Amino acid sequence: MTALHLRGVVLPEGEERDLWIVNGRIRTQPVPGARTVVDGGYLLPGLVDAHCHVGIAETIDQAAEQALADRDAGTLLLRDCGAPLDTTPLQERLDLPRIIRAGRHIARPKRYIRGMAEEIDDPALLPEVVAEQAAIGDGWVKLVGDYIDRETGDLAPLWPDDVLADAIATAHDAGARVTAHIFGTDGLLNLIEAGIDCVEHGTGLTDETVAAMVEHGTALVPTLINIETFPGIAAGAGKYPRYAEHMRDLHRRVRTTVSTAIEAGIPVYAGTDAGGGIAHGRLVDEIIALHEAGMSREQALAAGSWQARSWLGWSGIQESSAADVLAFATDPREDLATLREPTRLILRGRVIA
Repeated sequence: MTALHLRGVVLPEGEERDLWIVNGRIRTQPVPGARTVVDGGYLLPGLVDAHCHVGIAETIDQAAEQALADRDAGTLLLRDCGAPLDTTPLQERLDLPRIIRAGRHIARPKRYIRGMAEEIDDPALLPEVVAEQAAIGDGWVKLVGDYIDRETGDLAPLWPDDVLADAIATAHDAGARVTAHIFGTDGLLNLIEAGIDCVEHGTGLTDETVAAMVEHGTALVPTLINIETFPGIAAGAGKYPRYAEHMRDLHRRVRTTVSTAIEAGIPVYAGTDAGGGIAHGRLVDEIIALHEAGMSREQALAAGSWQARSWLGWSGIQESSAADVLAFATDPREDLATLREPTRLILRGRVIA
């Protein structure tokens, strides 16, 4: 493969540099005969969707189309937070984003979307099922932390405290991290104190749980563009008025909730929940939403690029790092809408048309 040459202002450092790409890796020393594909502008590590669902589909070809939609929007690394379809074949395709899989959601019967989760009748079996999902995933396990309980007519936690602690410890022993879907307040503190590594959505955060997340180093992926669907969910939940009003309330105060988490110093990353009612390819909308919720432009960009990559075990733009790079004519730190118009998209060291 012919070596590639790039020149531009490398983010986040902000210094103009020359880079070369050989065999899918970045080099910082000249490579004779390299073909120049970027000459000027700004170079950004590929975008990251830290919460999406590639594989909520009937076929692997449909799942590939989902991943392509993300790739074409500049999202080159995906943390798949649970899907019923085995998408491991997609990880072999050089034209698709890198995918970090969490296996299937783990839930109780009738306490999540039908057909989506690995369901457990006896909650005492949670550690065993967590071990199984850790073995088939890529270092992540996804729990359903709360969901509507139709007997009480509102959001409610799924798991006893002692079982949670054992299950999360089991995952950690297997080298996996654990994250949880949770909308409401009940159950949040128990998840955090049990050692959960990340909270998805987190719309029910309070001052107490924000402080606990800071203390434990728990990350947050708020999926702000997904929270915009809450009024529609409430409108369709006429049989459960408590749940409907609860969802409306969580939606009304979500920007304040996330702003509080940001100000407290909780690690916050950009994730869309694509595939779960949100179209793939919308990560830039989420990055802009994080800026509107209180992050600076550069913080929001980091949450969807270099900081998210580091959190997931991938480097940015440096010697020997994976060559997943976006080029822009103007500085995306000045205008996040610039992210919609890359001049070059390089994935695994290959220029994508």
